Amino acid sequence: MLNLRYDFNNLMAERVGEHGVTDAELRALGPKLAAAADAVEKSPLGFRKLPHNTKLADEVALLAGEIQARCDSFVVVGIGGSALGNIALHSALNHPEYNQLPRPPRRGPRLFVPDNIDPDRIAALLEVVDLDNTVFNVVTKSGGTAEIISEFLVFRDALIKKLGPERHVERIVITTDPERGELREIVKRFGYASLPIPSDVGGRFSVLSAVGLLSAAVTGIDIHKLLKGAAEMDARCRKSKKLWENPALAGAALHYLMDKAKGKNIQVMMPYAHALRDVADWFRQLWAESLGKRVDRAGKTVHAGQTPEKALGVTDQHSVLQLYLEGPFDKVVTFLTVEEFHTTVPVPPAFPNFEGVKYLGGHTLNELIRAEQRGTELALTQSGKPNCAIRLPRADEETVGALLYLLEMQTAYAGELYNINAFDQPGVELGKNFTYGLMGRKGYEAKRREVEQASKPNSQWVVNT
Repeated sequence: MLNLRYDFNNLMAERVGEHGVTDAELRALGPKLAAAADAVEKSPLGFRKLPHNTKLADEVALLAGEIQARCDSFVVVGIGGSALGNIALHSALNHPEYNQLPRPPRRGPRLFVPDNIDPDRIAALLEVVDLDNTVFNVVTKSGGTAEIISEFLVFRDALIKKLGPERHVERIVITTDPERGELREIVKRFGYASLPIPSDVGGRFSVLSAVGLLSAAVTGIDIHKLLKGAAEMDARCRKSKKLWENPALAGAALHYLMDKAKGKNIQVMMPYAHALRDVADWFRQLWAESLGKRVDRAGKTVHAGQTPEKALGVTDQHSVLQLYLEGPFDKVVTFLTVEEFHTTVPVPPAFPNFEGVKYLGGHTLNELIRAEQRGTELALTQSGKPNCAIRLPRADEETVGALLYLLEMQTAYAGELYNINAFDQPGVELGKNFTYGLMGRKGYEAKRREVEQASKPNSQWVVNT
């Protein structure tokens, strides 16, 4: 039993007044919700197969064991959907200072996921890893993502200079489409080790594929338990199309109504556990890239989507909470909490003559962070600001697998409610095409000219200092 709870009480009008959802609004959504549930169940969604692919998990675990034996640094060369899931799993399931630990107790190589092409960052990474003891995992489904290919070329060149043209091959693993793309051709020609990304799984839904599983397994995470948790959540979602029996369907319905009926077009995900901080970053891409669409399936201009933002409890109580409490009524907050932390840190009694200090003695940091979350939740509710909470018993492989899969399913259902394609990203592709033109890729000359023409500055609107 997962014992994961999705608490929607503070989204309802009974708790937050006019800014909450009413029973009548939920009933009115009923037919549309039923159609959305049917559509998702009938669609051949590739990400739904991933929790059940134990054969792939076996293959990944075997390769991970070989990598653990021969290296002390593992670099994920990916961006967006090829990196954020890796980071989320690492933060959630490994020691908070994993890379600083000696080995053992560190369970595998140090993990680096730069998730960007900033030249200073990449150069600095090459300064701190020993290329004799480093494996690079190049991750891109298309095999042609400019950022990832450029980093691949930089790291490959560094390896060749250090190890030679033959030995460098054993330091690179390529994760890409099983059949198509130039990286797949490079694998075939040059003999790099490789893993497949299913052709029907998009990047932002790929965390439970080889994309996220390899770095997880390399660092000692039990990927079979991760998939088990996701499979249990999949079974829960398949079991019922009733609103209060399917947590992902309920989440989609209530956030859709928050946006369309209540004007809450910003969703803030606020974890109250360091382990879950990067789940919010991963979810931000999932929700934004899936639901932010200009047109619906009928071709009608709709500019759909609820903007996802991230905050961290208790850190952001001291930065943005003032805005959430007293600012515009345009946000809904989703808390992520854990009932049990992995450790208990007592607060020692001290300074008995100072009332503002002594009351904390004898308690624990565990109690304090829970009290902070409960206080923030109540403060938002009393201010009429809608909020909900996903409560995990603890951050372990099964519950984290279930959480990620729950949010993927919620996104799929929401796409049907908005009547948009939640599995493409035409806006992102447009930006990529302009980049190809500027970098001189054959066939994109017109895009280069378009950028150059649009980029001519009007000196009237430029201020030099």
